[in-house]
Amino acid sequence: MAHGHHIIPLRTLSMVFGALLFLTVITVITAQIDLGLLNIPLALAIAGSKAILVVFVFMALKYDNRVNLLTVVLGVVFVVVFLVLTLADTEFRGSLGITEPAIIEASPESSDTGSRMP
Repeated sequence: MAHGHHIIPLRTLSMVFGALLFLTVITVITAQIDLGLLNIPLALAIAGSKAILVVFVFMALKYDNRVNLLTVVLGVVFVVVFLVLTLADTEFRGSLGITEPAIIEASPESSDTGSRMP
């Protein structure tokens, strides 16, 4: 089943371009504001919104084969899983009581030379 190239109207492309510019301005504004724990989720939400617009409209995934859509969705799911696992690891690392290893200086008096294996 062959299908031709889908031509996206100029009005749609212009609206998406305007939305991308608006989201870029929102990104710059929110980067100047300290929102605490919401900084990363907000930045990822804005970046994800821009990525969805680009992929669906400019890369024409909206009009493409559904297998390609499934590939993109699975890729995004894996990225989200890896990000969540990484952020969870770094967020809860201090609460587990894990500390940095101490550096132990070895002095010649404290070394036991009799216990070395040949």
